[in-house]
Amino acid sequence: MQITVRYFAVVRERVGKETETLSVADGATVAEAMATLEASYPAIASLATVLRAAVNQEMVTGEHVLAPGDELALIPPVAGGSGDPPSARARVIAEPLSLDRVIAAVRGNFAGGVVTFAGAVREETDGRQVLRLEYEAYVEMAERVLSRLCDEIEGEIPGARLAVEHRVGMLAIGDLAVVIAAAAPHRAEAFAAARALIDRLKKQAPIWKKEWFADGAAWVQCCP
Repeated sequence: MQITVRYFAVVRERVGKETETLSVADGATVAEAMATLEASYPAIASLATVLRAAVNQEMVTGEHVLAPGDELALIPPVAGGSGDPPSARARVIAEPLSLDRVIAAVRGNFAGGVVTFAGAVREETDGRQVLRLEYEAYVEMAERVLSRLCDEIEGEIPGARLAVEHRVGMLAIGDLAVVIAAAAPHRAEAFAAARALIDRLKKQAPIWKKEWFADGAAWVQCCP
C-alpha cells in the first residue's frame, strides 16, 4: 500500500524534499515505515532519536498501524522546547499578525479584563546578532493544536476566552511572530490564560524557528 510522507524544517532540508509517496506492506506500523525511511535516508537515521510521528495530523506511537492513503509526518522538536478542528481564533498565517483581530475574537460584555501578548523578533540571541528569523509550520496540524490548547485552557480557567495568531515565513527584526488575546471576568484569570497559552504552544505546536546570523543559520532547539 502507499502512504504520503511529509518533512518539515531540518528534516526537509536534509532530505531535500517536502513530501513523497512511500510504499509499505499492508498493515505496516509507523515504526516499520520509519525503518524504511531510515534505510533510504542517512539524514533521517541520524535524527531518529529526536523525531516524532504524526498520522493524519495526530501524534502517534511507533506501534500505530498505517492504512492506505495515510499521511505520515516526521516531526522534529518544536521551536520552543491531537485535537479538535481549527477555528478562526487559532490561525497560522504568512501575513502580518493583528492584535486587533485576536482582541475582537475574545471581547464581550462578560470580560472585565482583556490581556494581550505580542512576541516580536529580537536582534540578539546569546550575544550573537540576529539578522532575521524564519518560521516553518505543519500548518494544518498547528492550527488544530492551537485550537485544542485554547479549549483546554478555557476549561481550566472558568470564564476565560482565548485567540491566537502565529506567523510563518521570513521575519525581520521587530516583526511580530505570535499574538495572543485572553479575556476573562477578572484580570488575574486573563493574565493566567495568556501565559498558559504561550507556554504550551511553544512546547506542543508543530512550528519551527530558524535564526539567521551573519555567519550562518540554525534551527532553534532542534536537532544535532
